[in-house]
Amino acid sequence: MSTESGPKAARGAAERAIEDRAAEDRATDVRETGSGADGDLGSAGAQLSTAPVEELGQVVPGSFGGVRRPGWRGTVGWTLRECFGWVRWMWRQLTSMRIALILLFLLSMAAIPGSLVPQTSVDEVKAQAWKDVHPNATPVYETLGLFHVYSSPWFSAIYILLFISLAGCILPRSWQFVGQLRSRPPAAPRNLTRLPAYATWRTAAGEDEVLDAAQKLMRGRRFRTHRVGGAVASEKGFLREAGNLMFHLALFGLLISFAVGSLWKGEGGKLIVEGGGFSNNLTQYDDFKPGTFYTADDLDPFGFSLDSFEATYARTGPQKGTPRTFRANIHYWKGADGKPVKSSIEVNKPLEIDGETVYLIGHGYAPVVTVKDARGTVVYQGPTPFLPSDGSLTSRGVVKVTDNYRNKAGGKDQLAFSGIFAPTMVIDNIQGPHSVFPALDRPALILTAYHGDLGMDSGLPQNVYQLNDKKMKQYKAADGQPLRQVLAVGQVLQLPDGGGSIRFDGVKTWASFQVSHQVGNGWALGSAVAAILGLAGSLFIQRRRVWIRATAGADGVTVVEVAGLGRSESAKIADEIGDLAYQLLPDAPQLPDPSGPGGGTATDPSEEPLLPDEGARA
Repeated sequence: MSTESGPKAARGAAERAIEDRAAEDRATDVRETGSGADGDLGSAGAQLSTAPVEELGQVVPGSFGGVRRPGWRGTVGWTLRECFGWVRWMWRQLTSMRIALILLFLLSMAAIPGSLVPQTSVDEVKAQAWKDVHPNATPVYETLGLFHVYSSPWFSAIYILLFISLAGCILPRSWQFVGQLRSRPPAAPRNLTRLPAYATWRTAAGEDEVLDAAQKLMRGRRFRTHRVGGAVASEKGFLREAGNLMFHLALFGLLISFAVGSLWKGEGGKLIVEGGGFSNNLTQYDDFKPGTFYTADDLDPFGFSLDSFEATYARTGPQKGTPRTFRANIHYWKGADGKPVKSSIEVNKPLEIDGETVYLIGHGYAPVVTVKDARGTVVYQGPTPFLPSDGSLTSRGVVKVTDNYRNKAGGKDQLAFSGIFAPTMVIDNIQGPHSVFPALDRPALILTAYHGDLGMDSGLPQNVYQLNDKKMKQYKAADGQPLRQVLAVGQVLQLPDGGGSIRFDGVKTWASFQVSHQVGNGWALGSAVAAILGLAGSLFIQRRRVWIRATAGADGVTVVEVAGLGRSESAKIADEIGDLAYQLLPDAPQLPDPSGPGGGTATDPSEEPLLPDEGARA
């Protein structure tokens, strides 16, 4: 024997010992998990859920291609296997329940900015007011798409990924569930004492008599039963998996409903001063946003007029200034020749007209003014809506006079009066003129006058609630300071040098409405209800299997065994086994245990240690 034969033999013996130990471990795993032919549970503990099972020994990213063969063919083959492996791995990750829950959480978090930041699709005026108050944050918000969250690319990406993930989860689970419905309950495990709930006793009744009674009992309790191998196998609780699938399908339906609603959606806004009206055509809207498959040509003919607006507020206590009544009284009509119908619109009570929904968005005040030129001719008269800037309805606006105005020399000119309206006016050194209560207790109008070119003839769109003073000149008072005056109802502001006047005649209210056409709301509501019902079923219904075996004992009597296995660990399965044993006793009366007076019924299987994977399976 050479000097190297000793070490080689030792290494060979060590390698064989390792291989033998690995083979024993694999055999032990098969026996303990019940996946082998001689396993204790076998198919009895399998398929209690439709949840996807992770494959054991799955390769990790970077090793999908396997061994690369030499040459260009080997390189191409390895590259294709690697790419296909990556795609398959990403698909499994995307369609896993973990990723679906993460995406659902991200979708919920992504919807929060849509509730906190004013959305241009809901109220463009309010969104513009927010931008004016926060000029530094506005560019960042616009870059992130926070003013149109639900149509932003990042929100759509989460939405689409969740859609794909749910589809990938639902299809295999549905197919597996159908297979379970068509299959029979599995045969009883070899050793029922290893199940988490177990009972046994001896009886003088025959085996067939016991099994017939057991099958009748289980069917009476609405179990699916199957008699095989000297035992009655039964199963119940499929509604748990049905509820689970219903929940996922409902989420899928909810996403589809939202998608359909967005594609066939159209909405627009309109501000109406009391006494004014609206007809549902494109020219009447202040702003209109058509959907992908819904345009201005699809607008239904209807209209309504704002008769009055009722708003009352709490005057005392911590809720002072909080709206108590918020109602728009209207008349609406359908079609071109429809008869007017009296109705009202409130914040949570929109108006439904032929598939269109009219929502009440906000309200404010429109000071009524009369403007005269230098010759005393009325050149402007009527209400001008001012937009509120705080909860007490301190409002800002502009009165623009563009036509028919003549100055003292008889030349054409244009006027603008920019100012603040306060329904309950106070003036202090900190905030200046502002309102302290939203009701019309002390209405006042503070105006500053301009003249010049408003730029209305340039053809460029302008905001009617803001003043572009680049080509305007501000009127000066006698002391050289900018002309500014506080007007109560009935008071007049005289322009210098006989340039004309403006009188504050009174106040009207205005209301802003959103007219929305959106399909799929009923489907979304039905999907939400189905999701709740499915979730309740998956949480409160227990999937379980029960086996009742009758075998002849050594002394000729029949030994009855009752055991159960639940999908989740629950004390209810033990209670149910005890109840079944009690109901079976009249057909299989218990005989005394010959081992002693304390015998009879054994219900504690813990005397014999359970294998690691036995018991309830998720």
